[in-house]
Amino acid sequence: MTCALYLQPGREKSLNRKHPWVFSKAIKKVKGKPALGDTVKIYTNEGKYLATAAYSPDSQIRARIWTFDESQHIDQAFFEQKLARALAAREYVIAEGGLTGFRLCAAESDGLPGVTIDKFDNYLVCQLLSAGAERHKGEIVMALQSLFPDCHVYERSDVDVRKKEGLDKITGPLAGDTPTTPVLISENGLKIEVDIIGGHKTGFYLDQRDSRAALERFVKDKEVLNCFCYTGTFGLYALRGDCSKVINVDVSQPALDTAKRNVEHNGLDLSKAEFVKQDVFKLLRQYRDEGRQFDTIVMDPPKFAESKAQLNGACRGYKDINMIAMQILKPGGTLLTFSCSGLMEQNLFQKVVADAALDAGKELLIMERLNQAADHPIAGNYPEGFYLKGLICKVY
Repeated sequence: MTCALYLQPGREKSLNRKHPWVFSKAIKKVKGKPALGDTVKIYTNEGKYLATAAYSPDSQIRARIWTFDESQHIDQAFFEQKLARALAAREYVIAEGGLTGFRLCAAESDGLPGVTIDKFDNYLVCQLLSAGAERHKGEIVMALQSLFPDCHVYERSDVDVRKKEGLDKITGPLAGDTPTTPVLISENGLKIEVDIIGGHKTGFYLDQRDSRAALERFVKDKEVLNCFCYTGTFGLYALRGDCSKVINVDVSQPALDTAKRNVEHNGLDLSKAEFVKQDVFKLLRQYRDEGRQFDTIVMDPPKFAESKAQLNGACRGYKDINMIAMQILKPGGTLLTFSCSGLMEQNLFQKVVADAALDAGKELLIMERLNQAADHPIAGNYPEGFYLKGLICKVY
């Protein structure tokens, strides 16, 4: 017998708008004894069906919606249908960029809460962050094998947020082989090395693809500072765009070693690239004290805010690095600056960058806005899917 959740009176409004989450305080009573990840039906206080969801007894998000269709079963065919639709929606993106690396499934935005899947050549890397995703892992893998019979499936569910769902971190092969060497993917004609086992997230930041391509327009004969460079992919576009020099900065030596190999994979001019192992905050101040200046700066820091309580501190961090970046830009220089913190709203990020310009004593012109690449779509019923904000600025 399927367990059920009955909502408090009036708390069905978000589900009527097809939002995929039900918070604990919205629930009036639980029928049956659903376990972690079990499928539950959700009803109004009066008993009207609303949705079918995965149950998470310890999370504030008590249920994540699989479907609003009562006749649908949550089985392999369900996941196959969702993943096939996600792939079809991305076909134009894949073709335009000649992509062998792309996001196949963007969790709630593709109707599969907690299920993130990236495809790197012939490897599918899964990050399963919800109780329901964990419960249906086997069916998700079988669906992937049906859609991509020649691909291996690897799990990278090593993220702290799983603790909120009552789940342990886990990594390892789910089907096929474990990669013994980094995988090479193609992106807009560039070859990029991806470490599926040890890299950040699922191995690579696919979401910045459009921003990397945008940089190429601002680098010819320019000296570029690429901050928080990770494996140096902004630097690849800078080199292809015929920059005079690019300085890639990161605290991770392995990431910088990969960045150097990426230059070599593409036959680009290694003599124009410098790789600096340094804390970006400290190095920016050092460059300012030395009077060093650059034509173009890329500022792509990690997420500064994991919760609302951290948002004020995040604003200070973004303001600080952008202020110093503007101080070491040549007059009329270009700043590409980003925030991947979902809690940092677009208008707030713009305000923080504008305030940084005031503190730096600079005039700021915002020329373009950037966001996550199209294989990271934003569902109309899930605005939280919009997280990556970017600005292309001229600084005087």
